[in-house]
Amino acid sequence: MRRRTLMGGLALLPLAGQAVSAVSTAKGAGAPLAALRIASTGFAENGKAELGGIAYRVQQEGWLARELRQRGVRLEWLPVTGDTGATMNEAFASGRIDMAAYGDLPSVILNAGGVRTQVIVPAGRGTDQFLLVPTSSRATSLADLKGKRISVHRGRPWELGLRQLIADQRMSPTDFRLINMDLKPGTAALATGAVDALFMINGYPLEDKGIGRIIWSSKGLPERKMRAELWARRDFTQAHPDIAELVAVAWLRAQHWAALDGNREAIIKDGTRNGTPDSVVRRSYDDPGLQWKERWSPLYDDAVYRHYRRVLAFAQEQKLIRQPLTAEELLEPRFVAAGLKKLGLGNYWEPAKV
Repeated sequence: MRRRTLMGGLALLPLAGQAVSAVSTAKGAGAPLAALRIASTGFAENGKAELGGIAYRVQQEGWLARELRQRGVRLEWLPVTGDTGATMNEAFASGRIDMAAYGDLPSVILNAGGVRTQVIVPAGRGTDQFLLVPTSSRATSLADLKGKRISVHRGRPWELGLRQLIADQRMSPTDFRLINMDLKPGTAALATGAVDALFMINGYPLEDKGIGRIIWSSKGLPERKMRAELWARRDFTQAHPDIAELVAVAWLRAQHWAALDGNREAIIKDGTRNGTPDSVVRRSYDDPGLQWKERWSPLYDDAVYRHYRRVLAFAQEQKLIRQPLTAEELLEPRFVAAGLKKLGLGNYWEPAKV
C-alpha cells in the first residue's frame, strides 16, 4: 500500500493498486465524485502512518471501499499524527479532505472561522481525561495545587476538561498558574518538576512509567469526558448526501461490531497496535459508570447536545472564537437516523441517562 505525505502529519493511504489524485475533485451539486478523502487520528509504525480507532475497523472491514467502488468513487484514507487538530483544520480549510474523525474543540474553532463542518456520526461516550502530579508530590486533589503550575495544551479538547474541573471545585483559573504546553514538553516538565501538575488524556502510561501519579480522572463522570466525532464538510454532505449516508452506515456497522461483547478482545488488541500496553488499554476501557455497549453509542441524545453547548460557551468565553454558533448548527443527525433504520439498529442503543 503506497503512502504519501500531504502536509505535516497527514499521510495519504490510497487503496492498494489505485492511483492517488492530488487534485481536489469538484464538490458542486451534480458534479461527479472521483474520490472520497477521510482523515482520522493515527500513529507512526516503522516510519509509516497507520489509522487508529473506528476508522481502522472501517478500513479493515472493506465494506465502505467496496460500496464506493461500485459507484465509481475511490476511497482515500489519511491518518494524522502529531497535532491532529491543527492539521485536520488546515486540511479542511484547504479542501484537501472531505471528512475527519477528530476532537470537538478544534472543530468548533474551524467552524467559527468560516469553514463549516458538521458531526455526521457521534463517536461513543467520550474519552477520559486525567490530572497528574509528580510521583514525589504530596498533592491528592486539585485544591492542593492552588498557586501551583499546571501544564495544559491550550486549544486542545482537554483544555475544557481542566476548566470544568476547576469550576466543579468552585475555584478559578486564576487560582493556578496555567502553562500552555503540548503533551510531550508537558510530560518532560512533569518528569523534571518544572510543573506541578499535567492535565491530559491517557494518563495511565505516565503513571506506569513512574513519571506521574493520577489524582483525578473523569472515570464515572459522563459529563466530564472529551469527545471526538466523525465530521464532514457541510457543502460535501449537501452535494453528496448519498455518499455521506453511506459513510455513516459504514461507521455504524463498525461501532455496532465494536459494541458486541464477543468483539471486546479484538477492540482491546486494536488499542495496542500503537505500542500501548495491554494493561493500559484495559484500564482505559474500564469505567464503572459505562456499559461496554453504550461506550460505542452513535446517538444524538441530550448528552451530546449539552456537551457541544458547553464547548461553544467555553470557546467564546476564552475568545477562541468570535462568531457565535449553536450546537444545532454543528450536529447533523439525519445520516445516523437513516443508517440505524437501514441496519435495523433503531433500538439497539439507549439515550444516555444523566
